[in-house]
Amino acid sequence: MYTQTVALRDVRCHALHGFYPEEQLIGCVFMVDIEVTFKANHDTENLDNTVNYEVLNQIILKEMANTQKLLETVVKNILDSVRNNYPFLLTATVGIKKMNPPMPGQIGHSFVALSYHTGE
Repeated sequence: MYTQTVALRDVRCHALHGFYPEEQLIGCVFMVDIEVTFKANHDTENLDNTVNYEVLNQIILKEMANTQKLLETVVKNILDSVRNNYPFLLTATVGIKKMNPPMPGQIGHSFVALSYHTGE
């Protein structure tokens, strides 16, 4: 059995996620990663037999525009939407980096991720 991977890396979004009210006013830059795997189909020229990364990007942009207090909620919403669109997935992982989070010190990014595995 072949397993295929489709991924997007560093999808850059300005969004208003954050626990504190000021974060939801000024927003922050976020970088989103997504990676999914599934059983490969031999008809590799048919988009219906794969995961369309344009659809993944649309899901990311939609969920990133939906303000949440916690990134944990955002990654779960993205993952749930991807699974609804592609029920044949074996695995899916979504991670969000919050670039330069507003706190003391010089922090490159905070990071939250969530993974799904079918158990197969």
